Formats: sequence, structure tokens, C-alpha cells
Amino acid sequence: MITLKKIILSTVFAVGFITAHAQLIHDTIPYKKNPRIPTFKITLINNTILTKEQLPKNVYTVIVYFSTDCEHCMHEIKEVKKNIGKLSKVTFVWVSYKPMPSIKEIYDKYEIQKYPNMYMGRDPDYQIPTFYRVKFTPFVAAYDKKGMLIKAWDGGVEMSELLPFLKQK
Repeated sequence: MITLKKIILSTVFAVGFITAHAQLIHDTIPYKKNPRIPTFKITLINNTILTKEQLPKNVYTVIVYFSTDCEHCMHEIKEVKKNIGKLSKVTFVWVSYKPMPSIKEIYDKYEIQKYPNMYMGRDPDYQIPTFYRVKFTPFVAAYDKKGMLIKAWDGGVEMSELLPFLKQK
């Protein structure tokens, strides 16, 4: 016969186990353990390589992991372009896993080449999605002028939420 005491003890044990397991998963996500801009090698549209070391120094940086067939991702691009006056001193790195021709199509469609503070390319080694454990696109990570993580958003971020983090000083 199961007693109330055994049920309560079993429930407490189960909740404790689930909580500990969730914390373990949280602690193993690389960007939560290492809040600096990750190391990466992104193949840009012109087939050159962009690395973390080549990013402009002392500016905010936003890394956006996107998919070329994601409507939310295209919305993110449109919103950044619409607010580019407020974001002109923020470096944007748009990264995808899709084939380069589909990334180039987005690059051309949204005229990314007009914006010197925007890079777009492919992460052939999947360094970015591995580092962030991306589940949804767009995944947005904002970094301060020292390259330290300010905040990350799984599934995109509205400009009204992002802009206060990127105050131009």
C-alpha cells in the first residue's frame, strides 16, 4: 500500500531531479558559460572569410543566426534596415547554414551591400549554432563594446526591445 508519505517523497525527488537536470543543461550551453563573442569563420558573399578578430572594435555587435526561408528572419532584416539610423554604429553579423546561393539571394534582395556595418554569410563549420544551441531562427545575440554578451533572444527580437540595449554613447 502506497502511503501519502511515499507519494510526497517521490514527488519531491522527481521535482528535484528535473530541476537539477534542467540546471545542468543550462550550465552546459556555451554562450552562458562564456559570454564573449564566439570564435567563428564565416564565408561571406564574396567568398572571403570573416572572423571574430576582424570585427570592428569598440562597437556594439549583434549576431543574427537566420534561415533564408524563415519569415520571422526576413522581418528581422526589414526592422534592422528600418532602424538603421539608430543602428549605424552597431555591427551586424547575419549568419546562415543554408547554401550560399540562397544567402546571396537574401543579400541582394535586402541590399545588404549598402550597409557597411552589416556582414552576411554562411557558417560552414556550424560554429555559431553549436555555440548558441540554436533552436529557433532568428537567434539574436547582442554584445557590448567590449564584446561581452548583453542578451540573447531565441526566435528574434523586436526593435523596441533591442534598441535600449544598444544605446549609442
